[in-house]
Amino acid sequence: MITIALSKGRIFEETLPLLKAAGIEVLEDPEKSRKLILTTNQPDVRVLVVRATDVPTYVQYGGADMGITGKDTLLEHGSQGLYQPLDLQIAKCRISVAVRSDVDYANMVKKGSRLTVATKYVAISREFFATKGVHVDLIKLYGSMELAPLVGMADAIVDLVSTGNTLKANHLVEVEHIMDISSRLVVNQAALKLKQAPIRRIMDAFESALG
Repeated sequence: MITIALSKGRIFEETLPLLKAAGIEVLEDPEKSRKLILTTNQPDVRVLVVRATDVPTYVQYGGADMGITGKDTLLEHGSQGLYQPLDLQIAKCRISVAVRSDVDYANMVKKGSRLTVATKYVAISREFFATKGVHVDLIKLYGSMELAPLVGMADAIVDLVSTGNTLKANHLVEVEHIMDISSRLVVNQAALKLKQAPIRRIMDAFESALG
């Protein structure tokens, strides 16, 4: 049995064509089903529906043989014990710094200054501002990041940006691009040895589909 960990939403949707290229079709829609283990048209392949941030953990500890997760998750949560053979070029977005549109960001980040930043990307944010010589007090939030500057809780946010429409709607502007993000295939190293043939077959199909 090959177990693949996926998160609901954009990554799941954009993974379906890759799975199809490997001859795998998921038989249930995770948005409509309450099941967390989904069957496929292949009796020896199943899909686990987990939180995006939990995908690396399930794969690392053998709950899944392989999974698909964003580069942001791997950087933030660590990728110990994971083999990362492919950048799948799906669920593309970017991690950026944003502030209220009436704020003078350039003046705010002069070397030696101190900022309060709200983010769920604590490790990425700390490293980014450290390279700029800016001291940051980090507030960890799990959602609705855009609120923090609006209510005076933070000077800036670090968050995923796709279209930028949510920032615009909340009178925030993107002021620095930290990195581009796409989703990676991650494989449990022990599973790669024990189930080499079926895992390689899926990996090769994914690679061919990417062209």
